[in-house]
Amino acid sequence: MSTVPQRFEIYLVAEFTEDDEGPPSAANALRSAVVEATGDTGASGYPRYEGNGMEADIDPETLTVEALLVDGSELDYGMSVRVIAVPGP
Repeated sequence: MSTVPQRFEIYLVAEFTEDDEGPPSAANALRSAVVEATGDTGASGYPRYEGNGMEADIDPETLTVEALLVDGSELDYGMSVRVIAVPGP
């Protein structure tokens, strides 16, 4: 039985390429935030996570961000996000 992660770290980057090596890190991000599960489901149908000015609907199986607001606004073109699960306490 798999459990849905309760926390993720989201990295906002200028662009994403398939050649990016290794896991994402705050060192190459314009902004990062740890978001926690709210217990709600977003409009996309995936669990909603919030924290540090970011709201995201994240597919916990594929680590795909289905929807994202940063400080209440959608991302500009050319911006991308990467996400990793954060172990809980």
